[in-house]
Amino acid sequence: MANSVDEVIAKITFAFNRVFSDFKGLYLFGIHTDGKLHPDEDIEIAAIFDIEDKSKREQIWPIIGKIETEMDVCIDLYPYTPESFKQDEEIYDEVMAEGIFYNNKGQRDAAPAI
Repeated sequence: MANSVDEVIAKITFAFNRVFSDFKGLYLFGIHTDGKLHPDEDIEIAAIFDIEDKSKREQIWPIIGKIETEMDVCIDLYPYTPESFKQDEEIYDEVMAEGIFYNNKGQRDAAPAI
């Protein structure tokens, strides 16, 4: 099992940067924002890209599946463009209220204006 949520974030950002030139960063939200791993709880993440489509999702899921297996975690990842992120009001509101933004280098950062 991964030792921390930051380890999982680092692995995702590294993989996404290798595959996607338009990866902007991600938001961690939900119970794991305390930085601790909670067994039996999914790590909830909204990933932001310039383009989000079927082709990209087909590339994302094997990456996430591999990380889940290697790190013995469950990841609930939502891929968005900035525009589609704002349109998903339920997730957007939750993320803006409590989420933590990680830039495309995996570092905690001020959330960009979306």
